[in-house]
Order: sequence, then structure tokens, then C-alpha cells
Amino acid sequence: MTGAGAESAGVELTGTRPAPAESAPAESAPAGTGAAEPGLTEDETGLPPAALTDEAARLDAADRLRAKRDAFTLDDVIYLDGNSLGALPRAVPPRLAEVVAREWGQLRIRSWEESGWWTAPERIGDRVGRLVGAAPGQVVVGDSTSVNVFKAVVAAVRMAQERGAHRDQILVDEATFPTDGYIAESAARMTGCTLRPVAAGDVPSAVGSRTAVALVNHVDYRTGRLHDLPGTTAAVHAAGALVVWDLCHSAGALPVGLDAHGVDLAVGCTYKYLNGGPGAPAYLYVARAHQPGFDSPLPGWNSHADPFGMASAYTPADGAVRGRVGTPDILSMLALEAALEVWDDVTIEDVRAKSLALTDFFLRCVEDYAPAGRVRSLTPAAHTERGSQVALRCADAGEVMAELVRRGVVGDFRRPDVLRFGFTPLYTGFAEVERAARVLAAVLKEG
Repeated sequence: MTGAGAESAGVELTGTRPAPAESAPAESAPAGTGAAEPGLTEDETGLPPAALTDEAARLDAADRLRAKRDAFTLDDVIYLDGNSLGALPRAVPPRLAEVVAREWGQLRIRSWEESGWWTAPERIGDRVGRLVGAAPGQVVVGDSTSVNVFKAVVAAVRMAQERGAHRDQILVDEATFPTDGYIAESAARMTGCTLRPVAAGDVPSAVGSRTAVALVNHVDYRTGRLHDLPGTTAAVHAAGALVVWDLCHSAGALPVGLDAHGVDLAVGCTYKYLNGGPGAPAYLYVARAHQPGFDSPLPGWNSHADPFGMASAYTPADGAVRGRVGTPDILSMLALEAALEVWDDVTIEDVRAKSLALTDFFLRCVEDYAPAGRVRSLTPAAHTERGSQVALRCADAGEVMAELVRRGVVGDFRRPDVLRFGFTPLYTGFAEVERAARVLAAVLKEG
């Protein structure tokens, strides 16, 4: 399903360019070579050198995040799919080796206390919280995004219905990632609610006295459209309802401001811009004000006030711990903790500035290089409406992406006709972006 107006602000690649973002303030270029380029020659692209090549070099030299690329395991492939799976941080393999050999191999059961395994969900949750604007004690890491959506939506309905039994409607972003819709439909059946799909931009006008909760994606996974979190949250609250935000495509790419904007609950994955690895545990945010009333539909032993008391009756723990369920998945959780170290000296504001600069630059390059009429951007031109990806509509998108991957430019394909490119500011360079646009143009021309 496609939300109303999903393409209305897309970029026409045959006319006026979007205004470029301000790049990060220039500093002396860090040591290192910056972004690696695949071994493609001018003849292979079929395009002559352009002024954009020189501009890319200048932007890379002024990039304050440029040195962060060295913290990742990368090669000559131009990797523009970090919005599906982030690259491997170099700190992860040695950390996992230590966990396996010493903490598991030698300390064994003692590691639950001596190595901090038991408190990992909250400790790592606080690290994620810093990146999404949540004060400590409100984020817990564990389970999958799907499981956390279920916990958040059902708990939100229960809290809303305590305010008034007439609240029997769940609003869901109609263009949501499918699992959110599936979970919301199941939650509606279980809580006696009806499910009402609406365009994300229409939630503020659709919410009403019967609404219990609205489940909205911060960034649309297909188009890269950034939805209005502050405005939508305020509108939902004005109607007396609660809101659950899915941050999968925004956390680690742009400021979220959960506390600042009064968000009730939020969920997200950690294997995209947070680089936690395939199947890395997701996270659940429960605002401090809602923690006493958070009634999880999955009351596992890990969220019990006295988990080792083994009581037959359930008594919920205080705080974000209520979001836990079963035994933490320690290996993947500690891999995530090591991956998050790359953020220790990074501000999300610098990441956002570079993200917008990268996506602006890519759109300019595609406009200059690509044959007229072959692709159309579905990603909004306005910075306030754009995440950290560019989605291009292309009639033969599947074949085009397969050829791009063969030539060393990795994005992804979304049926039926979308080329999707993710821009991860911590390790993507401007020279790579320019090169990717040149290869794309060559493939389109040949096609």
C-alpha cells in the first residue's frame, strides 16, 4: 500500500535540483584515503569526467566524519545498502572472540554477574537511547522489532482503555513495513479493537475520541519520506490517545528526540544504521511517565520484580526492565554493544548534516548523468521530509539493480519498480556517491 501523497514531493530529475545541504564545517583532512572506489575506468562507465568528481573530492576533504570509515570492515564495493544491513565495525570480531573464549569458555555461568550479562539489555539500551534522544532508564534492548511492536501496541491499548473504555481503534500507517501491519492487526483482534489504516501524514486529522493508539513509521522504508514526529505526537496526545513510533529507518541516521517531543513508546532495530549485525536485537522505549502503567502482553521471567524467586504469580519489575521477556541473546547483544562504540565521539547532528549532503549530492549526480526520463525520485526534496535514503522509480528496476551489484554498486530492489540506495554517513563518502551515480547512468543508458 502507498500512503496518500507519497510521491508528491519527489524530485523530478529533469529540472531544478534540490538545494544542497550545508556540509559539515571544514577541518584538516584526517589521515587515510577516505572512500575507496571500485576498479572501473572511464570507458566502462561510458561517461566522461565531470566537475562533480572534483566537487566530491572537496566534500570528502572537508568531511568531519571521514575518519570513521576506518572503523569498519569495507572493500572496493560501493555499499549503499546500510539501510538494510550496516557494515561490520572492526571492534566487533575481537570483542566476540573475547566473549566466546573467556566469558563463555572460562567463566561460564559466572559471567551473568561478573561479565555484566544480566544487565546488558538496560546498559546497551541506554547507549541506544542517547542516539534517539532518550534519557537513561527508558530503553531496553532485546527481542525482535516485531515482538517489540506487539508489546508496545498492546500495552498502549491497555493504558488508553484505562482512560476510557470507548477507545477501541488502532490507527496504523497504511504504507507501513508489513510486519508492523500484521502485528497491529493481531493486536487489534486480541484487544477488541478495530484497525484503521491511514496515510502517515493523515494521522493528525484521523485521530479521534475512539483512538487508543497510532502506530507510525518515522521514515517510510520504500520512499525514504520522513514523517512529522513532533506534530503527529502532539496531535495524537491532543485527542487523548498514545503513539508508538517505529524508528527502524531513522535511528542512527537523524535526530529523533523521543523525550523532547513527548513520545509514549517507540521500537526499532539495530542492524541498519546502528550496525549491530544480522539479526541483532531490537529495542523498546517506554517513556518514564508510562513505565508504572506499562502492562506487557508478554510477562516473561526476565521482567519479574524477583526473577530468581521463581514465584508462580507475576509481579512486574520497575522501570524499563518491564520490557524484557526471556533470557537475553548475549552473543548478538554484546556484538551490538561493541558496534555502538563507533558512536562514542559522534554527534547525531553531524550525522544528519552529512546524510542530507550525501543524498542531495547523489540526486544532483543522477540528474546530471542519467538519461532523461529513465528514473524518477520518490524521495522528497525537502530536507524536513527526507530520511537517509534515495528511492528511484525505474521500470526495469530489478534488472538494473542486479547489474549494479555485478558492477560493484550495492543498493537494493523493492518490487515492483524501486531502486533503493541507503547513505550511511559514518562510512559513505562523496566520491563513492558520485561514482555510484555514474555507474547507474551507464547501466541505464545501456538498458
